[in-house]
Amino acid sequence: MQELKLRTIILAALGSAVISMSSIYVALRIGALPWPTIFVAILSMAILKALKNTNLKEINVAHTGMSAGAMVAGGIAFTIPGIWMINEQTKISFTYVFLVSLIGSVIGVFMVALIREFFIEKSNLPFPVGVATAQTLIAGDEGGKKSKIVFSSLGASAIFTFLRDGFSKIPQAIIFRGLENYGIGLFMSPMAFGIGYIIGIIYMGVWFIGSIIGNILIPIFLSSALQGINAAITFKNNLGIGLIIGGGIALLIKDITPKILSIFKNAFSKLNISYKIISVVLLSILGIELIFLKLGIIASLLTLVGAALSVVMAAYTDGATGIVPMEIFGIIILLFVKLVIGGNSLSYLPLFAIVAIVAVASGVAGDNLQDFKAGSIIGTNPKAQIISELVGAIVGAVFGTIAMFILHFAYGKVGPGTFLVAPQAYAVSQMVQGLSNPRSFMFGLITGFALYFFNIPTMILGIGVYLPFIISLTAFLGSVLRVVIDKFFPKQSENFTLISSGLLGGEGFAGTIVAIIKFIWRL
Repeated sequence: MQELKLRTIILAALGSAVISMSSIYVALRIGALPWPTIFVAILSMAILKALKNTNLKEINVAHTGMSAGAMVAGGIAFTIPGIWMINEQTKISFTYVFLVSLIGSVIGVFMVALIREFFIEKSNLPFPVGVATAQTLIAGDEGGKKSKIVFSSLGASAIFTFLRDGFSKIPQAIIFRGLENYGIGLFMSPMAFGIGYIIGIIYMGVWFIGSIIGNILIPIFLSSALQGINAAITFKNNLGIGLIIGGGIALLIKDITPKILSIFKNAFSKLNISYKIISVVLLSILGIELIFLKLGIIASLLTLVGAALSVVMAAYTDGATGIVPMEIFGIIILLFVKLVIGGNSLSYLPLFAIVAIVAVASGVAGDNLQDFKAGSIIGTNPKAQIISELVGAIVGAVFGTIAMFILHFAYGKVGPGTFLVAPQAYAVSQMVQGLSNPRSFMFGLITGFALYFFNIPTMILGIGVYLPFIISLTAFLGSVLRVVIDKFFPKQSENFTLISSGLLGGEGFAGTIVAIIKFIWRL
């Protein structure tokens, strides 16, 4: 593995430390986590080229480790702060949070090693961010016309993002008057537009239909019956979660289970890891869950298995849309555990641990597969990427946990109405206390499960129902532009794909830089 050097691992670790800390700030502050993949790819390219004697494969290995840190941070930030929202006085130790994120990281990396070949090489999922990352690296390496297109688009997107997030000269969104309550508007995001273009009209069309159902039809027709817009929003959020879960269960039964034995059998043989090592790792995870996290034997086993299954669902949603609703997958497993062992069998702390483990595993595996897609295009040895991913994830667990405690200490309260709004963690806190609309959830779950067998991607539909309309509209417009370009200007199709890749990279780059600056400034 010539692409795996000591300097590569050191760079991946250092980058992961910085990116994980900034990602914690972004996730808590604005409830979002900009795709770091293209940003860290460009950063890795710049540093390694300055060090000389590098190539695209080494760059790919380095940015894989950096990305892992951001995903661990997202899993922590989207879940754990909900503990303080329920009770600000709850005591939770650094060690507890670190062990939670460490377990999620190990499960995520291990599952990537098992499912990478199936999802990256055998499935037809687009993995839009991974493709964009590979194109950006190739363009930067080759120079010439393609390079100018990518980096011109990247620069324009970065400037736009700096003006929007750094200087507040451009609004985050344009909301149509009179419809604010329904969240109808346009998210001013080059990244969302670019990712919609790359995904294409089929997946984005399903996504957008879900958004219309969740953010327009339900508020308009059900707000009166449900006694207000807030109740209607709660209804649609539970419906969206149910659709995602139902579609995920159907995906596992219909498409994954029939192939799972052959997939894992080949994967284990190619990994060249003895079953003794695998057994030691699994027993260590269960031991930590039992002794340190206080989950109990049944909850520990269910969390381990649930995290592994969630990774598969995360790989699908990320491959199709570039989005992993990691906290949703955590909620899915939490609800199942509560159903099996009883809702009052565990205190709040272990319940949040379950959600966080699953979220971290889903994020590390799902989003990091974009890096592996780029590696597949470039020709990188996946074993080198897996080693870098593991290092980056562990470093991210350390520094992401440090950043979260620093920010909580600096700002105090977390949640709606505070500086660190943490909307995902707030949603988790609500679900830990119980489903806010069980009927809507069950209706979504049954519907999502049934429709999937008619080849309707209900997980994507559920994401559209759950996410704000402004994000969906911007992404949908990007997919519409692709239809126009492919039909009337087919010779320009490749150039527009490169432009879209630049849009993703520019906002990811600038958004991360702004986050780092704000994080340091707040300290």
